[in-house]
Amino acid sequence: MNYQRFFEEAIDQIHAERRYRVFADLERIVGSFPQAIWRNNGEKREITVWCSNDYLGMGQHEDVIRAFQEAAGKMGSGAGGTRNISGNNHPLVELEHELADLHGKESGLVFTSGFISNEASISTIARLLPNCLILSDELNHASMIEGVRRSGAEKKIFRHNDVAHLESLLQAAGRERAKLIVFESVYSMDGDIAPIKEIADLAEKYNAMTYIDEVHAVGMYGPRGGGITDREGLAHRIDIIEGTLAKAFGTLGGYITGKTAIIDAVRSYAPGFIFTTALPPAIAAAATTSIRHLKNSQAERDAQQRQAARTKEVLASVGLPVMPSATHIVPILVGDPELCKMATDRLLGVHGIYIQPINYPTVPRGTERLRITPTPFHNDALIDVLKDALVETWNALGIPYRTEGQTSVAESERIVSLLVPKSGG
Repeated sequence: MNYQRFFEEAIDQIHAERRYRVFADLERIVGSFPQAIWRNNGEKREITVWCSNDYLGMGQHEDVIRAFQEAAGKMGSGAGGTRNISGNNHPLVELEHELADLHGKESGLVFTSGFISNEASISTIARLLPNCLILSDELNHASMIEGVRRSGAEKKIFRHNDVAHLESLLQAAGRERAKLIVFESVYSMDGDIAPIKEIADLAEKYNAMTYIDEVHAVGMYGPRGGGITDREGLAHRIDIIEGTLAKAFGTLGGYITGKTAIIDAVRSYAPGFIFTTALPPAIAAAATTSIRHLKNSQAERDAQQRQAARTKEVLASVGLPVMPSATHIVPILVGDPELCKMATDRLLGVHGIYIQPINYPTVPRGTERLRITPTPFHNDALIDVLKDALVETWNALGIPYRTEGQTSVAESERIVSLLVPKSGG
């Protein structure tokens, strides 16, 4: 049997669907964010990154870097094994206390990634609940879907952010059955926000547990950076809050927070935690420093939201198809996988602008897009350069501009009013 053939055919299929992914060889430059060095065909060139999930540039904050270097200098580069073998390194203990405090919960538990924290936690929690029914938003991302699948529990998918549909499913299940509602606060491809209060109300009405993914919101929203639940004063109404250290906090890892009994059960039963090497102390120390900084500093959030709002306004003003978004995510519709890839190639090769294409299966077919994430360091001049580059690319490739139903200039201005921080904010 020619085993190699099966893998070649699998890759050929992706090429045929025009969704084969190429990762640019980039080297970020400390002190020059969002600039990076792009290496291609033996040459190197300085470019501007417009799609990083390091939303606030904390990955290059001098205090975070210093904490990383000092911890590595004292404790070495690795954790030495799983926590079951090597115990907890002290910076990891401090980090979990910091995360519990961030969300107003009793305990926290750190994993090696946000994917693992969702997969391990959802599957374990649902397995430990007798005859559990999982109710999952249809746009939950892959790690949550994998956690639901691995749990082996019955699942029901409710229409995206549709509380009426969710209530009908809860009602049919009855109050006595164990139920776990899993959803996100910020949906990262469309930039919309879940109706958290309404979902919490339903959970209380029908005796269900709630599990929220705040990975695209922690650090970004709320007076201390606790996410949308922090901003809306709802953290105490959610049973498990999951988040990441790899986006706004600028480091690596995922985590959950909640009541001690829940967290301890996941710690004791989840294979994804038990059999995985712990985060190194340097990463834990850097993450704690970042969280502490953002608990006390609103400047980064204000600047980021201001630049995100301006980006939407400027791009919409020239007719680019900016999709509606009430958050820091700026999606621009292309609607065709080949054109999407051609656009990103042209932006990088001609204009020195890096934006990774977003194609199926990350988004539904026909909604392929560019996903732009302005940071506090994308100043007004860079936004204008981006606008001109996108217009030239749209014209060169014949990509459609805004059509009826997409964000108009008036809608963009309304969104700007929602995003721009109020005085004293």
